[in-house]
Amino acid sequence: MIVFAGAVLVLPDRVINGGSLVISDGRIQSIHDRAIDRPAGATYLDLAGHVIVPGFIDVHVHGVEGVDVLDDEQAVARVAAILPKYGVTAFCPTSLACTPDKLSALLAGVTAARSTHTRGSARVLPAHLESNFINPEFNGAQPVACLRLPRASGASGAFTGDDILGVIARQRASVGIVTLAPELPGGIDLVLDLVKHGHRVSLGHTGATYDEARAAIDAGARHATHLFNRMSLMSSRAPGVAGAVLES
Repeated sequence: MIVFAGAVLVLPDRVINGGSLVISDGRIQSIHDRAIDRPAGATYLDLAGHVIVPGFIDVHVHGVEGVDVLDDEQAVARVAAILPKYGVTAFCPTSLACTPDKLSALLAGVTAARSTHTRGSARVLPAHLESNFINPEFNGAQPVACLRLPRASGASGAFTGDDILGVIARQRASVGIVTLAPELPGGIDLVLDLVKHGHRVSLGHTGATYDEARAAIDAGARHATHLFNRMSLMSSRAPGVAGAVLES
């Protein structure tokens, strides 16, 4: 048994100043609104002046400390081992727009890390694809050479949008969030298809109008990627993506 005594405890519904948290067999046994006495045989830590919060769940992590999740199939596990020291206990490994082979390797790494959780590592959640289906005029740090239209045939380059969608279809269980620009040709149909298959669609790297963003939300989009950054912004006559997201 471990007692964390005297800390500020951040709970879902309130904050306790000078409370105590009792851990037994790796689980929270009890929470107290004061610093309790030491139970017999327990490890007792005086944490007055410290704050205890739930572990952070980060849905947008490209990498940490020089490790990028696209480096190789073991990179996701290496990132998972590092993140807890920053307070992150679960995360979505996040891709840049990339080739089908790179994407497939990332998702294989996600699958492996999710099936062989290592004690002390952050829990690996399904990946966040900051995907190939974004607006090149709002690409930011995304590589333009890897951007594609969904369901496009005969696209220039070594692969098509269909190739990327094929990777997603083959490894769906390892794909959680997909960031896309709904104004692209076929964008709303892509939102509908991804939602139908259980993925969370996020609006990002997009120049969509307010009406286009609302159409995507009506089709099932439920998230925004770095709101206000690399997307159409609010103005006095055009609320843009940011306005549609905030309104909904």
